[in-house]
This record gives sequence, C-alpha cells and structure tokens, in this order.
Amino acid sequence: MLDSGLAELYQVTTGNLNKAMKRNADRFPERYCFQLTKEEYDHLRFQNGTSSSNRNYGGRRYMPYVFTEQGIAMLSSVLRSDIAVEVSIRIMDSFVAMRKFLISNQELFSRLDRVELKQLETDQKLDEVFNYIATQTEVKQNIFFDGQIYDAFSFIVNIIKKARNKLILIDNYVDTSTLNLFCKKNKGVSVLIAGSGKGSLTSQDISTFNAQYKGLTLKTRDDFHDRFLIIDDKEVYHIGASIKDAGKKSFGITKIEDKELIASLINKLR
Repeated sequence: MLDSGLAELYQVTTGNLNKAMKRNADRFPERYCFQLTKEEYDHLRFQNGTSSSNRNYGGRRYMPYVFTEQGIAMLSSVLRSDIAVEVSIRIMDSFVAMRKFLISNQELFSRLDRVELKQLETDQKLDEVFNYIATQTEVKQNIFFDGQIYDAFSFIVNIIKKARNKLILIDNYVDTSTLNLFCKKNKGVSVLIAGSGKGSLTSQDISTFNAQYKGLTLKTRDDFHDRFLIIDDKEVYHIGASIKDAGKKSFGITKIEDKELIASLINKLR
C-alpha cells in the first residue's frame, strides 16, 4: 500500500508516517518498505488514471513509499497510537481473508487460467486462418473509374509483386510512370516490355532503371493492340488501358483463366 493511503487510514499526515518509518529504519528492510522510482510512480498514476492534481499524489516533492504486508504490521509498533493498532489489525485481517479466499478458490482460478489459455490459442488460430484467407483470396477482375489512380496503381503493383522470376508487359505506350510500377517488383525478377515504342520511354530511362533494379529489357513489336501483363509465364492479365494511364480514365483488369489461351499468348511472344 502507498504511504498516502496508509496515512489516511491511520489518520496522520503522510510526512509524519514516513518520519516514523525513517526514525526506525532498521525495522523496515526493503522487503517491508521501499520507495518507488519516478518511472514506477508515473506508471502507477497512469494505471489508476490519476492526475497530478490528485490530493494523494499532487505536489509531492519526493517519490512515495510502498509498504508490504509485513511493513504495515510493523507500522503499528512505531506509530504507537490506538488508531494505528486498530487499523493494522483490520488490515492484517483483510490480508488473511484474502489469502484464504485465494487458497479456497485455487482450483477455480486454475480453471479460469486454462480457459483463458485455450481462448488465446483459439484466437491465435483464428488469426492465422483469417490471415491465410486474406493472403490466398485473389481479386481476379476489377474496374477502376476515372480518378481512382491510387487504387488502380496499387492493384497493378500487387500483381507485379506476385512474380518470382519473370514479368512481361505488352503495352504500346510506356513511360517512366510505367517503370515506377516495375520498381516494386521482387528482387531478381526480370522485366520484358514489348510494344510498338509509341511511348516516351528513352534508352536513358532504361539505363537509369537498370542501374538500381536491373533486369529490364525492351522489345519492339507492333502485332499487339491490347495490353497484357504476364506473370512467370503462368498467369495473364488483360488490361484495358496502358498502365501509365491507370485510373485517369475508367478501365478494367481481368485475369485470363483459360490455359489454352494463356499458352497461345506466351507462344506468340517467343
């Protein structure tokens, strides 16, 4: 118990209570009484929702002392008043009653601990299941309307991050904003951009990208009209607009599921 709380019970000032303790310091070893550190004191005030203006804490020029059960019993002998003796007896009786209650309900508390542990284990397993579902659930198509620039770019970046070895973009209009998307790729993933070269991407842009991220090459061909993004030669996404313009106008992204179509598209690029 805090010195201020005991002083109120013993009907003395906190200062006089601590003076009596210090005059008999040999009776109060650290296991009977100890002074809080500033960190402990601040934590206690936070836990109890106590402001600095509280009458028990506010305006103190030193950290409070805390008395253990043995220290409280010893106080009755150093304060030497009828009130101190009576209060100490009541406090000791309360400690004894509390101890009996804890012992008599030990099995109940043990069961509650086991229930709480099982609940924590269940919660952990549920979190794992939900996280797995979240990572495995794939949005295979989406439409982005004009103005949804961030949403569109975020969606495309998530597709790009799926690649473990290779990315192929078929797009006739590419620029540095296209490279800003591919810089999010996983390390070691190569990037091939195939198109007619009608965009504004320069050889300097490619060199600058490769100086940091590496693996980017361009291939000129004009036999494609639509835009496609191919992941590891396995997954293909049809993109309704050049990805540099994603979100600037309404467009859609759709994952192609037909394996024969995927194979024919990949063979076309070889």
